[in-house]
Amino acid sequence: MIDSAFAPAAQAVADGRIPGAALGIVAADGRRVVKHAGMAALLPEPEPLTEAHWFDLASLTKVIATTTMILRLAEQGRLDLDRPLTDAIPDLRQYDVDAAPERRLTFRDCLAHRTFLPAVEPIYTYGNDPARLRAFVLQREWRHGPPVYSDINFILLGIAVERITGAKLSDWPLAEGLSYGPPPGPAVATEACTWRGRVLRGEVHDENAAALGGATGHAGLFGTVAGVLDFASGLLDGSAASPAMLEAIRTPVHADRTCGWERRFDGWHGGDSCSAATIGHTGFTGTGLWVDFERGMAWTLLTNRVHPTRHRESGITQLRRATGDAVVEAWRS
Repeated sequence: MIDSAFAPAAQAVADGRIPGAALGIVAADGRRVVKHAGMAALLPEPEPLTEAHWFDLASLTKVIATTTMILRLAEQGRLDLDRPLTDAIPDLRQYDVDAAPERRLTFRDCLAHRTFLPAVEPIYTYGNDPARLRAFVLQREWRHGPPVYSDINFILLGIAVERITGAKLSDWPLAEGLSYGPPPGPAVATEACTWRGRVLRGEVHDENAAALGGATGHAGLFGTVAGVLDFASGLLDGSAASPAMLEAIRTPVHADRTCGWERRFDGWHGGDSCSAATIGHTGFTGTGLWVDFERGMAWTLLTNRVHPTRHRESGITQLRRATGDAVVEAWRS
């Protein structure tokens, strides 16, 4: 099964479109298979990819870490998903408490990306003090637009978690195979970063996450293929998620989104063959995770497609879709 499911990724590596890739598939009963190929790094020295390598999970942080944190705090009664963020962050836009629309955003709004906030902002260009940059995020009057997938939503959620728990996000207990950087093992290389002047390995690729201290609500998590599969397995068998949490991540909130996750829609990165009961998410560095509850299986495709640069066409969207279709076809046969 794994050979045919991995064929699109193997071809992408052979064609030089991505340096390396790891595919893992797990069933609800715990059965799993993993296959990898290519290079963990091309620069400054070549290094073959192994199953033990850690990947910068990028925006998988949003679902594996932040969404989980928010939903668990909600279960504990420490926040209400339909209450405003100001319950946890009373100083949000504190100089305009009567009129600032940011003060009316709820936790669920941000989880489902149903806000007016922009997709991204080069926060790292405004300074290098994490505390000052957090203050900038909280006091900025954000430009308005239609609801879009927004890193700002999850930066705010991460700050809310820190305020509620009184601890950094990196202090949240994580399972084996998941860690905020630097990871405790060999890491794949991401970009030759022009801002930092070096090839990044074991430090967060996302510039805003780096400037904000490395562990934020939208990025900063690292993981091995085994660690990501363990997380997915916990969703499939219910060992790592309560019925209320599972309902929250599977129930539509806005367009094709649930609390934190995407649901299957035409043309999405998970391919056309998965069931309607599939949720998923991707990461900019070339990562992705999809969970098909109807079939009782999940898969993760982890790549370092931004190595050595993001400024080239890697074909990652087509690769993800082809992999999803190949995984489901292999599962059926």
